[in-house]
Amino acid sequence: MKHPKHHERPRQNPPAILAAPSYHRILVKHGLIAKTLPIPDAYEMFLKVSADPQVQKLRRKATTGNKMKNVPALYVLTAMALEGMTKGELEDLKLRMAMK
Repeated sequence: MKHPKHHERPRQNPPAILAAPSYHRILVKHGLIAKTLPIPDAYEMFLKVSADPQVQKLRRKATTGNKMKNVPALYVLTAMALEGMTKGELEDLKLRMAMK
């Protein structure tokens, strides 16, 4: 006689924050955009941030050996560059992005 499986859990939907693309989560985490910014606008901002000379310099220095969790490989270097920036550098980056 087979016993019913009582220990199976029903599937849960992922939280809403995980539904946002990784570039959106990266920019929100570092305070470069508001959480409510639409996805297309967030992608444009991510492209601007990635094209910033200071971020590109830090991206070249970043190594891919220390992979960050929950970030696809395409955005890892930019995310690592933003992680390596100080609060002052992030504030300067915000000002430069606001002027563009």
